[in-house]
Amino acid sequence: MYSPVQLGFKYLRYYITASNGKGHGVHSPFVFSFITQVLNDQRQFYAYSQLEALRKDLLSDHREITLEDFGAGSRIKKDNVRKLSSIAATSLKPAKFSQLLFRIADHFKPSVILELGTSLGITTSYLASANPAARITTMEGASAVAAVAKNNFSKLGLGNIRVVEGNFDHTLAETLTTIPLIDLAFLDGNHRYEPTVRYFRQILPHLQEHSIVILDDIHWSAEMEQAWDEVRGMEEVTLSIDLFFIGIVFFRKEQKEKQHFSIRF
Repeated sequence: MYSPVQLGFKYLRYYITASNGKGHGVHSPFVFSFITQVLNDQRQFYAYSQLEALRKDLLSDHREITLEDFGAGSRIKKDNVRKLSSIAATSLKPAKFSQLLFRIADHFKPSVILELGTSLGITTSYLASANPAARITTMEGASAVAAVAKNNFSKLGLGNIRVVEGNFDHTLAETLTTIPLIDLAFLDGNHRYEPTVRYFRQILPHLQEHSIVILDDIHWSAEMEQAWDEVRGMEEVTLSIDLFFIGIVFFRKEQKEKQHFSIRF
């Protein structure tokens, strides 16, 4: 993984070179609409306050759990025994990006959502709250973490979430047989090149023209940057958007030629 200093320099380069985030000079009507209607939507949706209250509770929850880590590990600690507050502080997607996931799900109305990497369930809850009619399958390697997430879903009254526990290497293939078509996928489960690309290739046959795939932490390490470059370069991907901390790819067939955008967010 990159050091904080390295990541800071990379972010500065992104900020200087990326489009200004207002849509000026963007010659794709679809991307302009995405910027103005989704990225820059300043509305405070009904679910935000409830879910951020849950985040606050988790950040102050000092209970300890023992977990298995099948991903690239934490930037801060690698101990098997962790406080929930520590997991919340280092693993949860910030409100800015969690709420963007909500707006994406609210805007595009995906019926079937797959998430790799439940963690404590904050992003899952945002996705589930955006469209209560959607079916969300979320996958988590650490059973103790999954148990906390399931309890959080119950507290929030979210009944449209299915949790699959276990190492993705063993559970993803079988899970995909139960969801033949995926409208939205959020890949946040293993921050290494080979597994990230492999998981993407596994879900690729289950995507369609209007599917959306979001990859987390695309500049977290050289491996993740390599994975992001490979994914957005695949023939099936017609459009990609780099928001530095996440990358979004689309498969829209009406896109006449492949396009890539870096946008400040």
